[in-house]
Amino acid sequence: MVGRVGVDLTPPVPRTTLAAAPSFVRAVGGFAGNIGTGLARLGAGTALLSAVGDDGHGDHVRRALELEGIETAGVAVKRGTRTQVAFFEAWPPDTFPVIFYRPEPAPDTLLEPADVPWDDVASVPLVIVSAAMLAAEPARATTLGLLAHRAAARSARPAALTVLDLDWRPALWADPGDAPALVSRAIEDADVVIGSDEEFAAAHLDPMEVHAGGARIVAVKHGSAGASVLSGARRDAVPGIGVDVVCGLGAGDALTAAFTVGLLRGLAPAEALERGNAAGAIVATRLFCSSAMPRPEEIDELLAGRATPLDKARA
Repeated sequence: MVGRVGVDLTPPVPRTTLAAAPSFVRAVGGFAGNIGTGLARLGAGTALLSAVGDDGHGDHVRRALELEGIETAGVAVKRGTRTQVAFFEAWPPDTFPVIFYRPEPAPDTLLEPADVPWDDVASVPLVIVSAAMLAAEPARATTLGLLAHRAAARSARPAALTVLDLDWRPALWADPGDAPALVSRAIEDADVVIGSDEEFAAAHLDPMEVHAGGARIVAVKHGSAGASVLSGARRDAVPGIGVDVVCGLGAGDALTAAFTVGLLRGLAPAEALERGNAAGAIVATRLFCSSAMPRPEEIDELLAGRATPLDKARA
């Protein structure tokens, strides 16, 4: 896992403003914190490559991840920086405003080649990378170098997967207009590309063209409408699962975690996406993101009770 990690703080009761909140509850957050926890809870051996500040929040992040069974040797501590803090409100079913506190330089933006375990990057069966790591230097060059290094090792491990999640957070970019060209460059070294309809649009990308351009698998998240996946000559769609939404912020990260674990274990893309879609629905019924990530049996239980079968259509 390569991406941001930090803490999330929110009022303990939905439909409470930050101004009115008498207290806040905390959990690990950020792209890598959320998806990493999701992977670990689904039984995948997981290590994070990221950075935190030399503060109490950073200490909390590392300890909490270790309690989930996640390897944190790659979570660097950048002296003189502050760990990302995100405050959010939950106004179900579809309003979840987030305020990031990321004093510059944010620790993850300082990721440099010396922080990267290059042999592991080349050899592990799955690497998931956040495109938000392209937002600032030196992390931008480090991330592009990591993707290129991974691609160069592809011939030795043809079954290995490199996943690029679009993870669009315009507030993290000094100039969001730089994103489309950089994301397109990163996609050249990815086997799997994942993003929402809005994230593909923000990157000026058409999922069909990304697939035709060389990505083996392209997964598109459609929010409450479900998700779809392009692989080979197929387009498979999974309809949304009706749930009582509490907070939708972590649903997309849950989908990425369960979908990629499914691919890692040899499931067909459509089957893996069905599990990812179910994981996202489960997390949407809970207040937090990382601490809301489901276990395999929870996904199994939800899928066992579904009335709507997988909707498959050829592209």
